[in-house]
Amino acid sequence: MIDRRLRRALSLTAVLLTLAACSSSDDGGNNNNPPDAGNGTWSPGQPLTLNVSGAFPAGTVVRDVSSGTTATVSASGTVAFTPDSSGLLLLEKDGAASTPFSWANATVYFLLTDRFFNGDPANDNGYGTRPKDGANEIGTWHGGDWKGLVDKLDHIAGLGATAIWISPIVEQVHGWVGGGSGDFKHYAYAGYWALDFTRLDANWGDESGLHVLIDQAHARGIRVLADVVLNHPGYATGDDLLAYLPSVFIDGTGDAFKAFVPPASGGYQAWNDLVNYNSDDWVNWWSPDWIRAGFPHFFPSGTTDETRQLASLPDFRTESATVTGRPPFFDQKPDTGFPSNATGTVRDFLVQWHTDWVEQFGFDGFRCDTAKNVELASWKALKNAALPALAAWKTANPTKKIDDAPFWMTGEVFGHGVQKDAYYTDGGFDSLLNFEFQNLMLSYLNSQGSLVAAKSDVEALYSRYASLVSTDPSFNILSYLSSHDTQLFYASLAERPALQKQAGTALLLAPGGVQIFYGDESGRVLGPAGSDQTQGTRSDMNWASLNPDILAHFQKVGGFRKRHAAVGAGAHQKLDGPSNVYAFSRTLKSGNVDDAVVVAITPTN
Repeated sequence: MIDRRLRRALSLTAVLLTLAACSSSDDGGNNNNPPDAGNGTWSPGQPLTLNVSGAFPAGTVVRDVSSGTTATVSASGTVAFTPDSSGLLLLEKDGAASTPFSWANATVYFLLTDRFFNGDPANDNGYGTRPKDGANEIGTWHGGDWKGLVDKLDHIAGLGATAIWISPIVEQVHGWVGGGSGDFKHYAYAGYWALDFTRLDANWGDESGLHVLIDQAHARGIRVLADVVLNHPGYATGDDLLAYLPSVFIDGTGDAFKAFVPPASGGYQAWNDLVNYNSDDWVNWWSPDWIRAGFPHFFPSGTTDETRQLASLPDFRTESATVTGRPPFFDQKPDTGFPSNATGTVRDFLVQWHTDWVEQFGFDGFRCDTAKNVELASWKALKNAALPALAAWKTANPTKKIDDAPFWMTGEVFGHGVQKDAYYTDGGFDSLLNFEFQNLMLSYLNSQGSLVAAKSDVEALYSRYASLVSTDPSFNILSYLSSHDTQLFYASLAERPALQKQAGTALLLAPGGVQIFYGDESGRVLGPAGSDQTQGTRSDMNWASLNPDILAHFQKVGGFRKRHAAVGAGAHQKLDGPSNVYAFSRTLKSGNVDDAVVVAITPTN
């Protein structure tokens, strides 16, 4: 039997242990905040009290962007708001000015030009070789163009986007290859199968139209990134062989290709049976100095990421020191801007072509396709040439530039997560796509049903990202929900609008740069895909069926992010509170910027 004095001692010990536990948060953060357990749960319609002293001093008038209401921080550092029906508190200092633009807080809107909006139907069939198929139009050109982007810039600006990333601009192969398992014609509508890097693709517009797009974007404070491909040119399609190298057809003329009808077995891929891939004449396409390919006299596909052929595409020999000239097929292309007497390495030419577009049009940065498959020295050469190219454009166009920020470069290293490595140093990248965010967030929402239910996981992710990007100005990421090469997030959520809004919250409040894929904000659904499921992610933008609730949510949170560099670039601190609320602050003090925000996500968000 325990005597009374011992019982008192044990009780006192329990009290002291409880107080000690309450004095330290579970993440080692702000110790002035009451713990989750001590506050119980929050009920909708009731005030939510938070200790915000780490972000806003006592006496600060704080505004909730969601409801428009204000409150004053108490002497003890607390503030109380009743969340509106959105269930999301977005707190800022009342009257705070917007912070200057920072790539560390960028919101990049990515779109496939052909699938976004058709602003000029007159350019829909720029080369006479890109007809509709009259069926599901899986891999055909749909008509989107730069004029259409101009028409929809206000939509993009309304999301708080600070940059747009457009698909590659250069002239694409004119014909098609067998898509998927051969069940559809696959054209180069996405922009990753270049034919001539010195010409713009006529299906998207002309030089004047591209100037208008970039000028109009800049006038709205939106920077423009061009997608660029250094790894490969496009396939040798039947239509291009007819125009430039008919001798490699088995019949020597291409007449059989003109009459081609896909057989039941093999489908559209059977057109390859009409081509002699062992012909010596392939040296008159992209020559052996230029590419690796499975033709006679060419270097074969390599065994490393940098030298292997992706999806059987010709692989540019960007690592080669061989000085070469113009590939022979350009002799048959009188409209090319590739001089017949030009000489240089493959890398020299690719770098010059892409940076010439920068100096001519004022692109603010590049998104580099297949960055994993090109050696770092080529990317560094591209960045080193792009920096003075943009500076020269800004000097020549002082009334059109947004600011004097240097050229910026992000890239696709497929599967890359959140870590700084040689791509940032030896490769010259400012940022890389964050491939982990999509799958992690999809797992959290599908398995746990809400951000609040998954708050421990979300907090661990946010804390990790912020600890890396907020402390190193030479390191950043670009997180995303959806992409054209992986999956459409809304479809993977079984088209549940409430969860898509939560996904938008998670993305737009994520530390580091973020990317919205066209239609994330509007409930765009998958399109026809045939045997290639990635084609479904590239459906037309759903202008006739925008989901107003999802759109309004992205606009609100995106606008909040744009006004506050602390969201993407600031230090992250979890705030304790009710167990069914996830709250945090972000603070940024850098140079002339002194910014702070507080966010609370409740079960009704």
